[in-house]
Amino acid sequence: MISTNPASAPGGFRWLQLAIGIVCMAMIANLQYGWTLFVDPIDAKFHWGRPAIQLAFTIFVMTETWLVPVEAWFVDKYGPRIVIMFGGLMIGLAWVLNSYASSLVTLYAAAVVAGIGAGAVYGTCVGNALKWFPDRRGLAAGATAAGFGAGAALTVVPIANMIAAGGYQSTFLTFGIGQGLIVILLAWFVRPPHGVEAPRKKRLNLPQSAIDYTPPQVLRTPIFWVMYLVFVMVASGGLMTAAQIGPIAHDFKIADTPVTLAGFQMAALTFAISLDRVFDGFGRPLFGWVSDNIGREHTMFIAFATAALMLLTLSTYGHIPVVFVLATAIYFGVFGEIYSLFPATSGDTFGAKYATTNNGMLYTAKGTAALLVPLASIISSQLGWQAVFIVAVALNATAALTALFLIKPMRRAFILGSEATASAAIARAKVFPGEGGRLEAPVSYDRLEKAP
Repeated sequence: MISTNPASAPGGFRWLQLAIGIVCMAMIANLQYGWTLFVDPIDAKFHWGRPAIQLAFTIFVMTETWLVPVEAWFVDKYGPRIVIMFGGLMIGLAWVLNSYASSLVTLYAAAVVAGIGAGAVYGTCVGNALKWFPDRRGLAAGATAAGFGAGAALTVVPIANMIAAGGYQSTFLTFGIGQGLIVILLAWFVRPPHGVEAPRKKRLNLPQSAIDYTPPQVLRTPIFWVMYLVFVMVASGGLMTAAQIGPIAHDFKIADTPVTLAGFQMAALTFAISLDRVFDGFGRPLFGWVSDNIGREHTMFIAFATAALMLLTLSTYGHIPVVFVLATAIYFGVFGEIYSLFPATSGDTFGAKYATTNNGMLYTAKGTAALLVPLASIISSQLGWQAVFIVAVALNATAALTALFLIKPMRRAFILGSEATASAAIARAKVFPGEGGRLEAPVSYDRLEKAP
């Protein structure tokens, strides 16, 4: 029997668990990143208008994110396998509903179903990765999130071609059933770790909490809400761009303009979406690995500042096809890191034991940010896309400064406080054995005793 303790399991087994999580994430990627290909075809058929159709995207993101803490509770109680299987069923059902939707009510209902399914898969896979890789949280979270970021890369062209050849409804049906079945099948092989052993500080050289904080305790900490605010500021621009990249390209009148790069030629919109997924997927594990080595906040600053620069470039030169393709690719390459850095930062700050639920609560910031997606359509119709981009530039620049000059000192002070509390508890336990365990949060005594 294979051990499911990350510290004692064969090295290949936990990497197998990571690979399964990545593939499952890839199967839910089209629910978000493939959506933009369906917006204009749906509008052409029913004439509901972009803002009304994009409301379905917002509903999807809100249900995907805000219910993750609830789904994480089911993971803790029943294990990851059943939750992922449930998610696979729901994502398949959602796109089947989309294929038959003849009213906005049905479209919105399908978005709710899709959000529930995607959240179940996303939250479970990321949480499982954080637990299996306490020594490489940034890399593991980034690789798992890369499945979601890059999962649509290989299917963008087939989806676009299928929509053009057979209509968007048959495309919804075919891909929905296929994606759902693959997730259900892979769920059978998912295993949770047991007896998680935290990494030694000398190995990571990163500040990590000595206490495993429960979700209610996390919600009472100021550092959680500062991280939440920064997550919202950065996610809002990325979600807007992901949802609106098709309409933006059409309004810039470059969607069908051929672009040639590195010997490949495609229409600007198709090229942009394909390259965006590749860069997004590559950026998540890359920035996760970088953050494991130079620190979470320094990596955030680099990524958020670069994102602001790329959005500024799009606002000024986005009407040039090749600039549009390259700028969006670089932007998504640095945007997607929030889905690796924030889970890793959450695990470092609040401990591994409740990592799935605590990260799920932080992940709801994505749902809050989704509320701005329909607003972007309204602003663009009144002031143009440049105004939308400038707002996103300001948010990313502010987030970059906040990460370096606010989150970094707050988080360090919080973790040092947890170490002092845990050290005092250990000393008290040695003097008064019957009293030592009385703390608000469960203390990881072994990690303090093993730390050099």
